[in-house]
Amino acid sequence: MALDELSRHELHSKLRDALGEQAAATLMEYLPPVGWADVATKRDLDALAILTKRDLDGLEQRLRADFRSEINAAITSQTRTLMFTVLGSNLTMAGIAFTAGLLR
Repeated sequence: MALDELSRHELHSKLRDALGEQAAATLMEYLPPVGWADVATKRDLDALAILTKRDLDGLEQRLRADFRSEINAAITSQTRTLMFTVLGSNLTMAGIAFTAGLLR
């Protein structure tokens, strides 16, 4: 049976007649504003926590893999640049030394 506003009002009226206004209002406060099918249980929350943790763990793994690949690409690029720079410097120094040896 679906719980609608009319049935909630009728229940409150009967409770007020049987228990009094204060007790009826207190009891009605403990009822959910919607049907029980829309209320989350501890089991629902535990399942959601497990799914959320799994999603976050997967996201962490993807971020780590992306970070590692970016770092490796940057290191490879910098190493290549450094090697060409050192090679160029060595060739220049060898040329200067060779020229100095010929001029002597």
